[in-house]
Amino acid sequence: QVQLVESGGGLVQAGDSLRLSCAASGRTLIGYTMGWFRQAPGKEREFVSAMDWRGTQKKYADSVKGRFTISTDDFKKTAYLQMSSLKPEDTAVYYCAVSPGLPVTTTGYNFWGRGTQVTVSS
Repeated sequence: QVQLVESGGGLVQAGDSLRLSCAASGRTLIGYTMGWFRQAPGKEREFVSAMDWRGTQKKYADSVKGRFTISTDDFKKTAYLQMSSLKPEDTAVYYCAVSPGLPVTTTGYNFWGRGTQVTVSS
């Protein structure tokens, strides 16, 4: 079992930046693929970004490419999602997810956090 806790969400204005964190409780994420997803009200959850634990492979949804950056800390215990040039359409609950040995992909994650709310006002 891997317990994940997201933090860093909040209310910001369009054009602002936020950094989301996803902390793994009691273990490192070495060997895990890490992903970020989001779900807006009335919409299905959608893929945002993913990376392998080494950081050598990264994948982004077209809607966030060039604005969001996924990364981890040096100890591989926390994943981050740096979000810049935020837009009102980025408003959603953001979830992190991990899975051991998974290719960098948009589906198939085993362990999920509970999410953190990001609200972008116009």
